[in-house]
Amino acid sequence: MQAEIISVGTEIILGQITNTNARYLADQLRQLAIEAPWQTNVDDDPARIKQALATAKERANLIFICGGLGPTEDDRTMAAVGDYLGRQLRLDEDYWQQIKVQLEARSISTTVSPENIRQAYYLAGGTPLSNPTGLALGVYLKDGAHTYVVLPGPPHEFKPMVDQSLLPHLKADFGKGHQTHSALLHFVGRPESLLMQELASLGLDERLVVTSYVQPDEIQVRVTLHDVAKEEATSLLEQAIAKIARQEADYYIGRGAGVSMASQLVALLKEKGLKITGAESLTGGLFQATLCSVAGASEVFDGGFVTYAASAKEQLLGVPVETVRQYGVVSKQTAEAMASGCQQKMGVDVGLSFTGVAGPDDLEGHPAGTVWLGLAIKGRPVESHLLRLPGQTRQFVRQQSVQEGMRLAYNALR
Repeated sequence: MQAEIISVGTEIILGQITNTNARYLADQLRQLAIEAPWQTNVDDDPARIKQALATAKERANLIFICGGLGPTEDDRTMAAVGDYLGRQLRLDEDYWQQIKVQLEARSISTTVSPENIRQAYYLAGGTPLSNPTGLALGVYLKDGAHTYVVLPGPPHEFKPMVDQSLLPHLKADFGKGHQTHSALLHFVGRPESLLMQELASLGLDERLVVTSYVQPDEIQVRVTLHDVAKEEATSLLEQAIAKIARQEADYYIGRGAGVSMASQLVALLKEKGLKITGAESLTGGLFQATLCSVAGASEVFDGGFVTYAASAKEQLLGVPVETVRQYGVVSKQTAEAMASGCQQKMGVDVGLSFTGVAGPDDLEGHPAGTVWLGLAIKGRPVESHLLRLPGQTRQFVRQQSVQEGMRLAYNALR
């Protein structure tokens, strides 16, 4: 079984968006032991969509067409696929009624129009794929020796449809007897090259395939076994993960989808019945926003401070004027004063501070990428850590500062 992923959208061709859908789908196929050696990008032109389908038909049995299912004039994927296969489009009347209910709930006009109703059409002979978070139907269609799958383009619609509507079909038709097992591990604060060198030195079972993926805020490592019975694979994976977790205890944050440094920190704080706050300078509220992106963060976070100017640090956090004057805002002393100040002002268990130089210019003689993190935990001495991130963008420095700050707090509390 070989698959091809066709991604439709002029915005992809022009480089205006990153095609995360193809990556996500390819990963799901890999877990089903379905090889997907081809990926094609094509614009919204129906003729070129049909050309891409013709090429895919010659080399793949399972063909995915992603994008172009919206209500606008340039969303013509379903019609193009139907034209290529000689299949009419059929209106799913029940689903159209659901769309109108959703539109009404969003306070959008429910007037029947070609722009809205086209999202309720699917290919004759196919199985409609419901859209848990959007409006446009997908379709799963068997046509002779080939299977065609049409999916929406927006990632917030694409992933739920794949997970909830598509995967049951793929597992039923193509997942029988496959022997691929894997685990996704998450690491923060370790360079990819060094991490992989250390994992290679562990002497893991030679049947394990270990691959790494650099993400903006972490390193992901996937450990995979092919053609091994489930019971043996589970045992081998668990042994390997335990060994990796021990080796990388300061940097390993968990396994599985949906795991992040923020989610792990929130879970740990909940487990221990603690609350945290933050005082941010160069990160400008990014730590607090990241923390609040985790469901249930309100149980461990009441509020915090963004103190960009020196005067705000002094007035809101009680950082002594003498500290700023003598050591500067980019200093161990200021970071510690900020951490203890926010912790005491909010009356919580943990205070985490961020001060430094995001760049591109130097500040107080410190080069861009110089960051001090402060950590105040009730009943313990205040501590601080220096982070150096030279030659990086402002956004990278800010993101890495937040990740390192959360890792610092996480390791100190567990």
